[in-house]
Parts: sequence; C-alpha cells; structure tokens
Amino acid sequence: MSTVIFALLAVAVALVLWFIAIYNKLIKLRNMKEEGWSGIDVQLKRRSNLIPNLIESVKGYMGHERDVLENVTELRTQSMNASSVETKIAAESALSRSLGKLFAVAENYPDLKANENFIDLQQQLSTLEDEIQMARRYYNGTVRNLNVGIETFPNSIVADFFNFEKAEFFEIEDETDRAVPKVDFNG
Repeated sequence: MSTVIFALLAVAVALVLWFIAIYNKLIKLRNMKEEGWSGIDVQLKRRSNLIPNLIESVKGYMGHERDVLENVTELRTQSMNASSVETKIAAESALSRSLGKLFAVAENYPDLKANENFIDLQQQLSTLEDEIQMARRYYNGTVRNLNVGIETFPNSIVADFFNFEKAEFFEIEDETDRAVPKVDFNG
C-alpha cells in the first residue's frame, strides 16, 4: 500500500514539476517577445524624433507641398499615440508610405537635395530604417517562438490554463511598403 502511495506521490510531483517547467518556458518566451517589441519601440521613437527636424529642413523649400508635410506630421502623432501593437503597426506603415512620398516630392527640389542638413537627416533615417528592420526581425522571431510554445502540445494545456495569448507579428501589410524606400538623393 505504501508503494502505491509513494508511486502516486512521485507521479504528482513529476506532474507539478513538468507544469512549472512549461509555465516558466512560456514566461521566458513572453518576456523575450516583450523585449523584442521594446527594441522596435526604441527605434520607432528615434525615427519619430528625427521627423520634426526633417520637416523643418524641407519647409523652406517645399512651402507649396504643405499637404505632404502635414500628412507626415499627423501620421507621426498617430504612431506616437498608438497603444497596441496592431495600431502601432498600421500607423507605422502609413508613416513609412508618407515619408516615401515626402522624399519623392523632394526629388523636385535640387537645392533641397544639396542641403547638407537634409542629406544628414536622410542618412540618419536610412540608418534608422535598417535598425528598425533588424529589430522587427528579432521581434518576429520571438513572436514565432512564443506562438509555437503556446500552440504545441503539451504546452498548450499550460498556456490555456494561464491564458497565454498568441502575439501578432510586425508585418508590412501593404505590398507597396515591402519595396525598399529610396532615401539617398546624392546621385
């Protein structure tokens, strides 16, 4: 009789340890996803902080392109005020399109393209876009790992019990956004 109780106790302890191990793994994956989002957020804030300088540098040259400038400013504000990953992704996609339009319009202003401040801002923006892409890839990798961890059996039992939710990937929704924006006007 005592061996049966001991065996049942050993199985119960093993199940509890297994449950704890899976829970801790899911917590680790969720924290890595949040760290990945933090990296994207930092880069997006850096880009957002660069935009007012960019707008100021082009205002004098592009006075009659006011709607383009206002659109960039409005989308920057929407991006900064976005409260969820989904709204941030949508706002950032729209902002990227708007910045692309700004640079396309800037093509018509040779003096602007030769302005050192504008050239420096373009280079900074290009560097930030590369860093955003790296942060996005890291974040999407952590989201993939979390989602796989949540959906695979037997992890899914623990994930359901503690209400772990799948995360959204940071994807570009508009196919035209997938094209690399041209931000170098030196040639």
